Amino acid sequence: MATILVCDDDVNIVDAISIYLEQEGHEILKAYDGMEAIQMLKANKIDLLIIDVMMPKLDGIHAILKIREFSMIPILVLSAKTEDADKILGLNVGADDYITKPFNPLELVARVRSSLRRYTKLGSVAQTNSDVYVSGGLMMNDETKEVEVDGESVKLTPIEYNILLLLLKNAGKVFSIDQIYENIWNEEAIGADNTVAVHIRHIREKIEINPKEPRYLKVVWGIGYKVEKYN
Repeated sequence: MATILVCDDDVNIVDAISIYLEQEGHEILKAYDGMEAIQMLKANKIDLLIIDVMMPKLDGIHAILKIREFSMIPILVLSAKTEDADKILGLNVGADDYITKPFNPLELVARVRSSLRRYTKLGSVAQTNSDVYVSGGLMMNDETKEVEVDGESVKLTPIEYNILLLLLKNAGKVFSIDQIYENIWNEEAIGADNTVAVHIRHIREKIEINPKEPRYLKVVWGIGYKVEKYN
């Protein structure tokens, strides 16, 4: 199974999460502030990070910013705050998903499973066919998991990769926000607008010369998003 790093300054919460995930067969590593989490990520092979927002020394938001400088592993933000602004902030700095405290253990386990499933799919190269998708200067090789724009390599998080792959594989087809969410997260799209919009903006910032006037990833107002089809 996976190696998961759980980071929270509340020892009881770390222990509780560890119990739930160890019952799933995962190996759990523990950290209690952002700096310790970064050190452990650099020293160990870790498949997923669960990190709290409010912590001493280095909070979760600033820790994620630093982690994204060297790692694209899936990150699940754990926060006591339920306001949309706080959830969006976590996604803005590079998290893939979030869960609020107090959390339902079944929901936590389900979100971890979902994140690991997406990450495993992203990292797998055991395919028989070379799946290369191209639109103009945008290229995705789903065998090697490479993304290039005009010959330059682009680094995407697992969520960003899967969203872009869905749209590029179906270049020219418009997907609603709900369709994107349900395809990528494999769950019912309830209040998914902000979540999808944040990831779309991140993708644009990475693949577009001018994100405000995108060439590839375009919005179809009132309907959804599409990747423009170019020869």
